[in-house]
Amino acid sequence: MIPPAPIRDIHPGVRCVLAPNPSPMTYTGTNTYLVGTDRVAVIDPGPDDDTHLAAILGATADGAQITHVILTHSHLDHSALARRLADQVGAPIYAFGDSHAGRRSDLDGIDGLGGGEGVDWSFIPDITLCDGEEIATADWRLSAIHTPGHMGNHTSLAMGNLLFSGDHVMGWATSMVSPPDGDLRAFMDSLRKLQNRGFTRFLPAHGDPVENPEARLKELLDHRQMRTDQIRTALAEQADTPMGLTKRIYADVDPRLHGAALRNVMAHLIDLMDRNQITAAPALSLQAIFSPR
Repeated sequence: MIPPAPIRDIHPGVRCVLAPNPSPMTYTGTNTYLVGTDRVAVIDPGPDDDTHLAAILGATADGAQITHVILTHSHLDHSALARRLADQVGAPIYAFGDSHAGRRSDLDGIDGLGGGEGVDWSFIPDITLCDGEEIATADWRLSAIHTPGHMGNHTSLAMGNLLFSGDHVMGWATSMVSPPDGDLRAFMDSLRKLQNRGFTRFLPAHGDPVENPEARLKELLDHRQMRTDQIRTALAEQADTPMGLTKRIYADVDPRLHGAALRNVMAHLIDLMDRNQITAAPALSLQAIFSPR
């Protein structure tokens, strides 16, 4: 058996256990955060892995009690271990909702996309966590901020000027926005929702802490606007399919990554359609021909 990952002190009152699931989608793996000392909240338990479960339980072997299991969203690399952990320690699972919560039903007909990490369709929280709702113990207080975009049920968690940003804001890469589970307009709105709130540090679910949150938020907004402008310019030159656009815009990217890039391109195309700036013929799909209005 692979030995459990070491438990790192990542912030006052916060420890991190890295799950053993590195991949192009998860970077070095899922960061599972343990908040508190006596009564502990586990944020994003991670993949269903025996070694990782042992590491989480080992972090509370000194008599601390896991009292809350909290999910930022229900992709499998975050949620698959949640029920096993909750049942073993007798703690409820908190989340914004199941995997359908906050999801755009008008995009259900788009096939062949979806979150690259895999959606946990069996996930059901014990307690729903609404936007602005707080959960607390004697030594910590978390406030939920609904931040859809990467997934409809994505929620970030504020603890003072610290934010557990899940997959919404990461330092190593831009978040995947993959219809029908992801929605670009919601993602952009959620980025703006976090601006100017006094956060000094983000703890993402993958990669290192983000030490300059305001700069990173602006960078992500600017990057998405740049990509939208690229797509608009490409369509003005030549109407095209989503994959055709992907190959033109990502011409310098390894073709093996075009599948992932296609999901982001589709998110931008849907946003442009929502804003009545482009059309799809004969109808919105991966095979449609997109052109400017």
